[in-house]
Amino acid sequence: MSGSGGRRRGAGPGTATQREESLSWRKQKSLQIHRALTSDPVDIDVLRGAAESDGGLLSQEIRRKVWPKLLSVNVFHLPPKPGRGVRCRHPDYNQVQMDVRRSLKRFPAGMRDAERSVLLEQLTDMILSVLQSHPELHYYQGFHDIAVTLLLTVGLRLGTGMLSTLATHHLRDFMDPTMDRTKHILHYLMPLIQSESSELHSFLVRSEVGCIFALSWLITWYSHVLTNYQHILRLYDFFLASHPLMPVYCAAQISSSSQRPDSILQREAESDPPAEPSPPPPPRSQNPLVKLAVWGLSASIGAAALAVAQSALELGPELLMGLF
Repeated sequence: MSGSGGRRRGAGPGTATQREESLSWRKQKSLQIHRALTSDPVDIDVLRGAAESDGGLLSQEIRRKVWPKLLSVNVFHLPPKPGRGVRCRHPDYNQVQMDVRRSLKRFPAGMRDAERSVLLEQLTDMILSVLQSHPELHYYQGFHDIAVTLLLTVGLRLGTGMLSTLATHHLRDFMDPTMDRTKHILHYLMPLIQSESSELHSFLVRSEVGCIFALSWLITWYSHVLTNYQHILRLYDFFLASHPLMPVYCAAQISSSSQRPDSILQREAESDPPAEPSPPPPPRSQNPLVKLAVWGLSASIGAAALAVAQSALELGPELLMGLF
């Protein structure tokens, strides 16, 4: 995927010359982002290109400046700092509190207990503040994964403003009282998967397992399943700069991926080799035990694909996207 600030493939750490090229590229991209931020008006197209292209937004400092611009969040008119008063009267408090406690693994290793405790309290207040400000929204498990990413990157007050915007736009379909619209979004996966892998599409259709294995990917923007924090930030750069349905396209590409990243690079350089024959799809069956077994298999496929995805992110999400 090409875009503003892109670099030549292969210009990574290695020889002294390659390191110098990498450093020069980072400086050039940082300067380009700075110019876009200080132009009047702010050059959003350049910022989107920087977020989408190789390396993303490079650093936490740059993300704090660019992320709100990508969401059109006015940093001079942010909601007030969330207070503790919302806790005693919000019906979702207990569920939010349990999910926040389960988010401990999302915090950097080595963080002091006192600092982590403060952030956990802020995370609870941040989520409840957004829900209180928008009573039409219904909390879902996984919303806290997106909230913690924002909190750790941009802080409490700006993170609350960004979370509010995401909840009322990008994530709005997941925050209904029922899962009807969430299921509708998941159904977009099937035709996308079919366009990438007819064999996998046939397997999923005939096994009747659906696309539930991708649910946590979409509703958390993959932050619940990816283990490398830098990979999470890189995807958030990309998603914030893209159409709200981009996580669905990403899920289709991950599900359909069966090659290692080096195989993907080789495929780009060479003509596509003949496809190997695939095992026939399972016979259509109404037996719930068969469905359960096949669902387990599809979940395993998803887990394996995510392992490939994490490796691919080392090279850049443009490999993951497959240039949809």
